[in-house]
Amino acid sequence: MEAWATYRTTSADNWPARRLLRAKGASRVSVVLPARNEEATVGAIVSTIREHLMDRVSLVDELIVVDSRSTDRTAQVARAAGAEVVSQDAMTRGLPRLTGKGDALWAGLAAAEGDVVAFVDADLREFRPHFVTGLLGPLLTDPSVDFVKGFYHRPLVGATGVEADGGGRVTELMARPLLNLFWPELAGFVQPLAGEYAGRREVLERLPFVSGYGVETAMLIDLLELVGLDALAQVDLGERKHRHQDTAALGRMSAQIMLTVWSRLQRRGWAVPGLEPTALLTQFRRGGSEALPNLDREIVVSDVSIEERPPLAQLRHRLPRRRVAA
Repeated sequence: MEAWATYRTTSADNWPARRLLRAKGASRVSVVLPARNEEATVGAIVSTIREHLMDRVSLVDELIVVDSRSTDRTAQVARAAGAEVVSQDAMTRGLPRLTGKGDALWAGLAAAEGDVVAFVDADLREFRPHFVTGLLGPLLTDPSVDFVKGFYHRPLVGATGVEADGGGRVTELMARPLLNLFWPELAGFVQPLAGEYAGRREVLERLPFVSGYGVETAMLIDLLELVGLDALAQVDLGERKHRHQDTAALGRMSAQIMLTVWSRLQRRGWAVPGLEPTALLTQFRRGGSEALPNLDREIVVSDVSIEERPPLAQLRHRLPRRRVAA
C-alpha cells in the first residue's frame, strides 16, 4: 500500500492547465456534474470551468450537468452559466427507473462524448479549476493510468469551531474499515468516497453503476478487479468545502455502502449466495406528531436498497440517439 501510494499519488499543483493542453493531443475531455437541487452552487462551478478551462485554455471540450429530478432552478442556473444540461430521465428513457446519485453519473457518462470523463460534485463551494486539472493530469500524461480519484481536507464547521478533517465521517466509520477488511489493496486511497474522479471512457463503460450512495465504493472495488491497482491513481486537491448532511442522513448513506459491499462479497463467494440482507433501516426521530409512548420519538423506516445499471457498453444500443435537454 505504501509503495502504491508513493508511486501513484500526486498533487493538483503538478498539473497546470497549459501543460495538460500540450499533453492532451487529439483526446477529447468531458466534465460531468450530477446535480439535484444545487442551484446555490452549480452556477459558480460551471462558470469557473468554462472561463478557465474552456475559454482561456481549451482543455475541456464538453461540460455537462445532469439534472437529477431537481425541483429548484438547478437546470436553468447551470444552462445560464454555460453548461449543456441533460435530464437523467431522458438519458435513461426506455430503461428501468432508478434513483440516486449513481444513476445520474451513469446518465452523464451516457451523454458525454469525451475520451476522458471527469466527474465533479455540484455542491462544492469556493470551487477552483485545479479540481478538474488535478484529476486530468495523470490520465493525460501517463497511458498506464486508467482512473484517478481526488482527495482533500474536508473541514467540518460545528457550534464550537472547525474540525479540519471532520467532514469524512462516513468514510472513517464505514467505508474505510470495510475496504481494509476485504480489499486491503485499496487501503491507500485517502478518500475512497470522494465525488471527484476521472477515468478513460473505455474503462468507465465497462463498469456497472450502483444507483445510490454506494456508487463510489463499488467503483473502486470493480476497478481493482477490472484493471488492477497499478492502473489507479489519486491526486491531492487541497481543501473541499461543501454542505454537510445530518447524522440520520449519514446513517442511510452508510447502510447503502454496507449493502454495496455485501453485493461484492457475494460475487466473490465470500458471502452466502442468495441470502439477501434487509434493505429497511429503522431510525428514531425525536418528538414528532407520531411519537410513541415512553420513547418520545417516532420511528422512521427508510428503504436503503441499491440497484445497478449494467455497464454502459452493454446498453449503448438502447439509449436515445440524441440528448434531450432538461
